[in-house]
Amino acid sequence: MAVVELDTGSFEAAIQDNDFVIVDFWAPWCGPCRSFAPVYDKVSADFGDIVFAKVNTEDEQEIAAHFQIRSIPTLMIFREQVIVYAQAGALPEGRFRDLISKAQSIDMVEAKRQIAAAQSANDEAGGPPSGPG
Repeated sequence: MAVVELDTGSFEAAIQDNDFVIVDFWAPWCGPCRSFAPVYDKVSADFGDIVFAKVNTEDEQEIAAHFQIRSIPTLMIFREQVIVYAQAGALPEGRFRDLISKAQSIDMVEAKRQIAAAQSANDEAGGPPSGPG
């Protein structure tokens, strides 16, 4: 699958409609971003079941602000609409492939259970309400 460019009109649908999305936040003026781009493109060719996307932070400042992108490149991995990885910095190919393998191995049922438990504990501790009740 080719790498897709996301903007404010397509970002949410890409995350909602796909179980596994990797997003590269970048900018044209960023040297490390330009150095990482060929690695990102090469690795994307080997994972047809994963959506590889790019967000140009210069053009899509609203998305970058929403995710509090402070350094680029930043990689963000979504599994079933849950962010399972978010970190700045370009990765060498081997580490990028290892990261994808680790993200693939996450038990999302267990991950979502842990998220729900943490939210419940926050609610019981007097955190902001999570909904009507």
